[in-house]
Amino acid sequence: MSIAPYTDLSRLCIHTITTKPWDIETAARRYAAAGVKGITVWRDALEGRDIRQTGNMLRNEGLSIVSLCRGGFFPATDKNKRKLAIDDNRKAIEEAAALGTSLIVLVCGADPAQNLEDSRKQIQEGIETVLPEAAATGVKLAIEPLHPMYADTRSAINTLAQANDMAEAIHSPWVGVAVDVYHLWWDPALEQEIKRCGENDHLFAFHVCDWKSPTTDMLLDRGLMGEGCIPVRQICSWVEATGFTGFNEVEIFSTQYWKEDQPVFLEKIIKAYKEHT
Repeated sequence: MSIAPYTDLSRLCIHTITTKPWDIETAARRYAAAGVKGITVWRDALEGRDIRQTGNMLRNEGLSIVSLCRGGFFPATDKNKRKLAIDDNRKAIEEAAALGTSLIVLVCGADPAQNLEDSRKQIQEGIETVLPEAAATGVKLAIEPLHPMYADTRSAINTLAQANDMAEAIHSPWVGVAVDVYHLWWDPALEQEIKRCGENDHLFAFHVCDWKSPTTDMLLDRGLMGEGCIPVRQICSWVEATGFTGFNEVEIFSTQYWKEDQPVFLEKIIKAYKEHT
């Protein structure tokens, strides 16, 4: 069965980290001029700015503010570090509300000094601790499973099944999952677990890029859609089948692309989006 690609940009969102050399004002202006309709803001892009004014600026450019990245990093063997993480996630919730977005993506964290089960327990406890603030401000929390290569320090949640399990255990309309093809394309249970997201109505975000082969860096060598080995369009079809109507978010960490002329890179993103998602 052939899967039709997207032919317009009405559901295209780009993360500010994707065009890292641009400040948020430049990114907003350039995205909007190119016909992009959504933006996900990384917290570093807000440094030194009035967050409410920045949110207004983005909306005035005609952009939907899809989410804020990132919260999380809950686990630690040190109790004081866990408290600092809770405080930072509460701050992130305040920032999201001020910015005018209803979603925070959680990179959940891990501590290599303890086993993964303890880290996962602390992740769930951390989310549950900040849940009252999230609900009070109308900000949802999306658990993002990361590739197992990041299980030491970045996330003890490494499969979509684990993220689904945790979201279901917390059982709140304010907690769901984010699916990123870069982290999950390898999983033989991916189609089944995406379907499970839909059945439980907690698929909150969908991120796209590609896995270059060979890759030169496990963090900073992501590719444009169609440039690697991920069946991006097929995974898009599984997400569509759940009834998901949110944005398709382009999130690319790439030292190569950050060195390129960014207007040209933006053109490449749009071309790849139209042809390969």
